Amino acid sequence: MYETILYQLEDGVLTITLNRPDVMNAYNQQMGDELYDALKKAELDDNVRAVVLTGTGRAFCSGQDLNDRGDVNLTTNLTNSVRERYNPLIIRMQTMRKPIIASVNGAAAGAGCSFALAADLRIVSDKSKFTLAFCKIGLVPDSGASYFLTRLVGTGKAMELALTGDVIDANEALRIGMVNKVVPADELEAATKEFAKRLANGPTYSLGLTKRAIYQGAESDLLTALELEAQYQGMAGRSHDFLEGVTAFKEKRAPEFKGR
Repeated sequence: MYETILYQLEDGVLTITLNRPDVMNAYNQQMGDELYDALKKAELDDNVRAVVLTGTGRAFCSGQDLNDRGDVNLTTNLTNSVRERYNPLIIRMQTMRKPIIASVNGAAAGAGCSFALAADLRIVSDKSKFTLAFCKIGLVPDSGASYFLTRLVGTGKAMELALTGDVIDANEALRIGMVNKVVPADELEAATKEFAKRLANGPTYSLGLTKRAIYQGAESDLLTALELEAQYQGMAGRSHDFLEGVTAFKEKRAPEFKGR
């Protein structure tokens, strides 16, 4: 079905694998189209309860495939490129009602780093490395990097990484709050699957509302955040999973959530 990505659904966990290992999973138009389609399909599939985004080979994603741009000159309109090729994908990731885990298996550079930042959680190999890299070719961070990185690590550190394009390793990324967990490279797949299954087995309807509340709360004043919580709590309280959760608690058994 797809040529630049792999799409595998197992036990409620959809794994989308960027699959251009010969160019370190560099992002081109076809990959962007296929990735957007896969996320849209996942959103509509009730069997998908959590999503993992990872890469084939030694890289997560090395960013934009510069060979895919053709002749670059002063008339090249990158504004339209960013608006049409990148922004819709980032918006899709953020508004998706299912949790997305970036399982970073190697280098994440440029837009590839941005994609990892746009996920809800990041579990990374101890061999992974991160760099915004945009400044090294005279560009500015895109694909949401200026938004997500600042909120994860603070303005000062985000500014440093953006202005220098410095490469940081997995442990440094963990230290500054850029990623959630670092595991040995040979344990990354298993660790990601274990965590993703934990989310997939949870009350994914309320998890989707939680994701929305946290992102919106980060941009809201207290009164607005409190009102949003009240509204989303009302929605969650009308779900099957809430009834199941309470019933399971009273019966002293593990709940069987359905995601609705």
